[in-house]
Amino acid sequence: PNPVFTGEKVTLTCSVQSDSDWTRYDWYKDNTFNHNRLSQYNRTTLTINSVKESEKGLYWCQGISNSRPTSSSISNQVTISVKALPNSTLSVEPTSPYTGEKVTLTCSVGSDSDWRYKWYNNRSINAVNQSDRHSTTGDTLIISRVEESDQGLYWCQGERDSRPTSTSISNQVNITVKAKPKSMLALTMNDDKVSSDKEDILTGDRVTLTCTVESSGWRFYWYRDRPDSPPVTITESTYTFNPVSVSDGGQYWCRGGRGEPPYYTLNSDPVRITVTERPVAVLTIQPNWTQIFIGETVTLRCVLLGGGDTDWQYEWFHYQNISQTEPEYRISPVRTSHNGSYRCKGVKGRKTSNHSNVVQLTVSVKPKPVLSVSPQWLNPGDSVTLRCQVKETSTDWRFFWYRNVPSDRSYTFKHLSDDGTTEQYYTLSPAGRIHTGGYVCRAGRGNSFYYTDYSAPQFLWSGDLPSAVSLTVNPNRTQHFTRTSVSLSCKKKGNSTGWRLMRYTDRGTESGCVSYRGTIQGSTCNIRTTLIQDSGVYWCESGSGENSNAVNITVTDGDVILESPVHPVTEGDTVTLVCKHRTNISNIIKADFYKDGVLIRNDTTGEMTIPVVSKSDEGFYKCTSNEGESPGSWVTVRGENSCVCGVCV
Repeated sequence: PNPVFTGEKVTLTCSVQSDSDWTRYDWYKDNTFNHNRLSQYNRTTLTINSVKESEKGLYWCQGISNSRPTSSSISNQVTISVKALPNSTLSVEPTSPYTGEKVTLTCSVGSDSDWRYKWYNNRSINAVNQSDRHSTTGDTLIISRVEESDQGLYWCQGERDSRPTSTSISNQVNITVKAKPKSMLALTMNDDKVSSDKEDILTGDRVTLTCTVESSGWRFYWYRDRPDSPPVTITESTYTFNPVSVSDGGQYWCRGGRGEPPYYTLNSDPVRITVTERPVAVLTIQPNWTQIFIGETVTLRCVLLGGGDTDWQYEWFHYQNISQTEPEYRISPVRTSHNGSYRCKGVKGRKTSNHSNVVQLTVSVKPKPVLSVSPQWLNPGDSVTLRCQVKETSTDWRFFWYRNVPSDRSYTFKHLSDDGTTEQYYTLSPAGRIHTGGYVCRAGRGNSFYYTDYSAPQFLWSGDLPSAVSLTVNPNRTQHFTRTSVSLSCKKKGNSTGWRLMRYTDRGTESGCVSYRGTIQGSTCNIRTTLIQDSGVYWCESGSGENSNAVNITVTDGDVILESPVHPVTEGDTVTLVCKHRTNISNIIKADFYKDGVLIRNDTTGEMTIPVVSKSDEGFYKCTSNEGESPGSWVTVRGENSCVCGVCV
C-alpha cells in the first residue's frame, strides 16, 4: 500500500523478465543522478520491517548476472510516502481527584473512526482491568470511586482492523488522589472580614457567607440550622443577605459539590449569624424654637433607641465639618454660619446606627423690638399702655421695661420692673408728670436670659403740671420748607442755663442742634438751612431729667405747607389754619382743608378759621391746592381748666 504509516512493514519486489541466471539484485533510493545503493541482495525482495518517515522517497532496482548480459535494465521507480500514525490525546476530569470522587479519562483521536482503545498505567504496558469501580465505554474510562491505589500515570492508544491499525501512544496523565476536602466558611459584613461569628450584626447590614475549597469546579450547597436538612440554596461561592434582617439569624453550614451525581466535600464548620435591630438615632434640639438668634446657645442631643450604650461614639453631619464624638453638641454662641440641616448617627466599631431625623437650625439676626404707646396724645389723668412687640415668633419671650435717665451727654436705662412681664403690655396709670420722659423695652428668653436689642425710645409728655421751661419755635409753626432757617429756644423764667435741646427721629434720640448746620446762642439753636432729616420731635431737657413741652416739626421739600399752632390750644379759643406756597409769602388763593382725611372746607382765601374751638376739633389737618399737598399736622385741644397737654410719639 502507498502511502504507508510509520512502523508498518514495507516489501519491495524486483522482477526481471529473462531466463538468465541473475545472481544478485541492487537496490537504489532517490533519483538516478544522485542515488545511494542501499544494498546488494541475492533475493528479489527488499523488506523494511518498521518504516520511518526518513525512509520515504524514490526506489528502483537492477538485476546483476555473471554471464552475458551482465545486468538488466534499470527498473521503474516506486515512490514510498510515509505518514505519521494518528495522534491520540488523553484528558482527565477532575485533574486532582479526591478519595471517592468519580474520575473520567477520555482518549481522543483526531481523525478516522472505528477505533478501539487500550488503557495503560504505571509506566508499563499494563492494561487497566475492568472492575466494579473501573468501566470503559467507547473512548472513555470511568473510575467511579477513585482510591489511593488508583494513583499513577495513565495513557492510551487506539487500535482497529483497517489501516492504520493503531494510533500513536497518547500523552501521559498523572493522577494524584487526595483525601476528601473540607469546605471552609467565612463571614464578611459590609465587605469587611469578620474574625468571629460573635460579631454583632445589625439589620440593614450586608452580610456575605463565603464557602471555599482548595480546588476549582465546585458549586456550593448551603444549610441552615441542620446540616442534614435539604439545602436552602445552591450558589457559587457566596451567599449574601443584603440587607440582612432579624429573621435571617441562625446557624449556617456549607459544602462543595461537583460532578454528576455530585461528589461532596466534608461540611464546613458552622457559623452563627445573630441579627439585632439597628439602633435608631433621634436628634433633638434645645431650646426647641423655630428661630434661633445670633448669640444664643443651643444644644443638639443624639439619643440611640434600641441598643445604644456607653460604648457608642457619635458622628455629626452638617455642611461644616464637626469633629465632635459625644452625644451632645453645644453651640455657644450661635452664628449665622451654624445655619443648616443637622443629622447624627451612632458608631461602635464596625456598627453604626441609622441616621437620625434632620433638625433644621435657622439662625436670624438679633431681633429689635418695637415699642409703641397708646394713646399717643394725652390729657391729664390718662393711662398710658406701653406695648413691646417682637416680630420674630416665639411664645417664650419675657418683656423688660426701662425709662431713659439722662447721664451726662447720654442716657442710662432704669428698670420699671425688675422681673419683667410675660405680657407684651405695661401700663402707667395714671400717667402723670413723673412719667414724662423716654422709654425703651427689650425681650429675653431662655433659662439664662438671651436678650434682644433695646427698642428705639419712645417719649411721653404728660400735661398734668406745667413745666418750668418751654420750647418756642420761630417761625411759629410746625411745618417748614427745606432750605429755610428755623430757631428753637428753651425759655425759662429767670435762668435758662442747664437745659439742652433734644430731638427724636426715626434714627433715635440725639442732640437737637446739628453743629455743622446750626449755631447755638445760649439756649437757642439756629438752623441755617433746613433739610428733610431735620424733621422730628423736639423738646428741652434738664440734667435732672425734667422735660419741656414737645413740638413735632415737619420739614418738607414739597411746595405747600399748613401753618398750624405749635402748642396745644384751649377750648373756646379761635384757631386759624393757613395754606402757604413755597414761592409766595402770601396765602394760597384757593385751598381745600381736610381733618383726619375728610374734606371739611373749600376756601378761596387760603385759610380756614375755627371761631370757637372745641375738643371735637382735635385731630390731623392738611390742605391741598393746585400747587400741591401739605403734610399733616396734629392740633391738640385742652380743656379750659387744663394747664398743659402733651404729645407722645
